[in-house]
Amino acid sequence: MTRYLVTGGAGFIGSNFIHYLFEKFADDVHVINLDKLTYAGNLDNLKDVEKQDNYQFVKGDICDEKIVNELMPNVDIVVNFAAESHVDRSIGRPDDFIKTDVYGAFVLLEAARKNNIKKFVQISTDEVYGSILDGSFKETDVLEPSSPYSASKAGADRLAFSYFVTYNLPVIITRCSNNYGPYQFPEKLIPLFVTNAIEDKNLPIYGDGKNVRDWIFVMDHCDAIQFLIEKGQEGQVYNIGAGNEMMNLQITDFILKALDKPKSLMTFVADRLGHDRRYSVDTSKIRSLGWTPKHNPEQAMAETVNWYAENRWWWEKLKTGEYLEFYKQNYKVRYKTD
Repeated sequence: MTRYLVTGGAGFIGSNFIHYLFEKFADDVHVINLDKLTYAGNLDNLKDVEKQDNYQFVKGDICDEKIVNELMPNVDIVVNFAAESHVDRSIGRPDDFIKTDVYGAFVLLEAARKNNIKKFVQISTDEVYGSILDGSFKETDVLEPSSPYSASKAGADRLAFSYFVTYNLPVIITRCSNNYGPYQFPEKLIPLFVTNAIEDKNLPIYGDGKNVRDWIFVMDHCDAIQFLIEKGQEGQVYNIGAGNEMMNLQITDFILKALDKPKSLMTFVADRLGHDRRYSVDTSKIRSLGWTPKHNPEQAMAETVNWYAENRWWWEKLKTGEYLEFYKQNYKVRYKTD
């Protein structure tokens, strides 16, 4: 039985990865989920596995050396999803991002080194490269992060690499494009727009809406991570993406059509500070090993829209309190509450 420590496992990608592990390995895997349960951590994401004997949830911060050092001797593989991850929030509170994303990664790497962990996967992001108008970034390209969030992820990314070079820690670093799928906190573009449209509320589009991202279904991302655990080379960086580039306007149009909602819900708002125009990564390195995404983008996107439409119980209670205040301040549009 392989023992995993999944940090940030109550978040969007982390919880989907835990589901992926149990679907792929069933009783042949044991998962410890370490999550601080900040606003985006949600145990509802894992209700269907919480009583399994081979699953353990630990509430805690990756910056807490005591907790991390207690857990690390009991695992074989560490997958570090834990991070402050929303660019807009990083602009207002960059200190939180530096502490969690960089120092937290350091605490995990140190504990992993002391306990001879078999594999340490640092989940980075394509945003560490910065913006690119033409072509696609390769793993060897210069990192030019343009927000406190992406800068903090770049710091953790390079720190992890240094532990491979200096201590021979078996590290693999992944840089993935934008994810979509179930259980994504409704501050991010797709769940925000889907849930707002369902409620006949404004869809706040930054600037002219022509910013481009490569969108990958979250379970394809999870599959790529496990593929690299099994077949990736230690000390290497791997870009992950689906080759599914879309402008924010195209995403918006798809959502409105899928839900049969009017275009009048589209509301253009002031652009985000330092908003990168286009992200694109060259994924030939991981594909040369034999990995390809398994899901049809249009079908997976439709299934994602349907998931939010069918699971209002999951997201309605999230769009209150801190979320509502953040929405009002950040997008500066009228939020209909009637």
